[in-house]
Amino acid sequence: MRMRLAELQAAFDDAIWGSRFDSLPQGRAFLVRLTRLALVLARDLSQGQLTLRAMSLVYTTLLSIVPLLALSFSVLKAFGVYNQVQPMLLKFLEPLGDKGVEITGRIIGFIQNMNVGVLGSVGLALLLYTAVSLVQKIEESFNFIWHVDRARGVGERFSRYLSTLLVGPILLFAALGMTAAVMSMAFVKDLLEVEPVGWLVAQSGRLMPYLLVIAAFTFIYIFIPNTKVRIGPALAGGIVGGVLWQSAGWVFALFAAGSTKYAAIYSSFAILILFMLWLYLSWLILLFGASVAFYVQHPEYRVQQPGEPRLSNRMRERLALTLMGMIARRHLEGSIPWTAEALAEALRVPLRIVETLLDGLKSGGVVAATAEEPRGYIPARDLGTVSAKQLLDLVRGAGGDRYLDVRALPAPEPVEDMLRRIDHATDTALENMTAEDLAGGRSALPQPDAPGEPTAR
Repeated sequence: MRMRLAELQAAFDDAIWGSRFDSLPQGRAFLVRLTRLALVLARDLSQGQLTLRAMSLVYTTLLSIVPLLALSFSVLKAFGVYNQVQPMLLKFLEPLGDKGVEITGRIIGFIQNMNVGVLGSVGLALLLYTAVSLVQKIEESFNFIWHVDRARGVGERFSRYLSTLLVGPILLFAALGMTAAVMSMAFVKDLLEVEPVGWLVAQSGRLMPYLLVIAAFTFIYIFIPNTKVRIGPALAGGIVGGVLWQSAGWVFALFAAGSTKYAAIYSSFAILILFMLWLYLSWLILLFGASVAFYVQHPEYRVQQPGEPRLSNRMRERLALTLMGMIARRHLEGSIPWTAEALAEALRVPLRIVETLLDGLKSGGVVAATAEEPRGYIPARDLGTVSAKQLLDLVRGAGGDRYLDVRALPAPEPVEDMLRRIDHATDTALENMTAEDLAGGRSALPQPDAPGEPTAR
């Protein structure tokens, strides 16, 4: 039986992970892609990183929810629409039933009793920091999902998050107000009486909660991660996350309605426990939708083994030389410089690997990054002065100074002799070859038909 199960597992792995899409029919290739996506998402959930970060966000939410809503409340109060905070909070806590109404009343009471003038400058700064820390924690979780190492600067974080916390509620309620105003117009009312327009509007009204949640999730997936997220993948994640969150609300409402046993055991703490459970489920769904968006935009990460792919030495050399050749060719053509994202997409390799190799080439002084965003990569000096052997040594020695210095590693004389022979053979084979040759040389580029005319491509 064990041998039979092992054979079935091997056959399944070969069918899913060993298939090449270019050799499969279109329908089967789609099923294989969908199966890979489902497997990697299930693996991420089972490994516990998403659940761990969701629990961390629950803790941060409990600390920052009152300051966060207090900021929104103060801004909306200036525009005369502060009464909309309570209905929005009631809508979010609707799955908790009567307990959601009680929690909403207590939170609103905390907000109304908060006197900013008594806090002083230090207290106000702590209030702002507590509110901003929640969005910062969300960004850290999203950056983990998107395999982004670089975080935004402190100044950019504070200005970006604070503007979102202050301006976001205004835009949200302005949009809702405009929708209500349009629906109350006489022309629109007459139009709704005409069938099937009225029926379509009524049906779309039932879908409106889903559409609003999907739009909110999609905006978060585009805005929060410190990387460029395309609209298509963000929308895919928003649809999955929005439908799951809206559907989970119904299931949790049934659970909360039958939670009388918890109230008997935990007494007044039952409200807090249900509130924390709903927060945890909401954050977990939000992070799960972010994972969907990531894997849709980066299918190269849909692999059998989790984590960052590890390149062999041969693959590192091949990829680094390919990157240098592509950058050099764009430069010789006078085209727009390659970005790290465009290179990763063109070569179908993970972005982090491309960025690591580009950082190595940049530290070696052979490529440079442009100042404008998104950053492009161009040769740092004349391509004819960058030898192919120099590039190869740069790739081979990348990261050596961080761990072990090759000069400090003792080796027997036969090993040293063999390594000298390898270096000599490499020098001989790559003699007089430069980075310009990686791009095909200037002679391989199309030439303009006449002076002053653009180069033909």
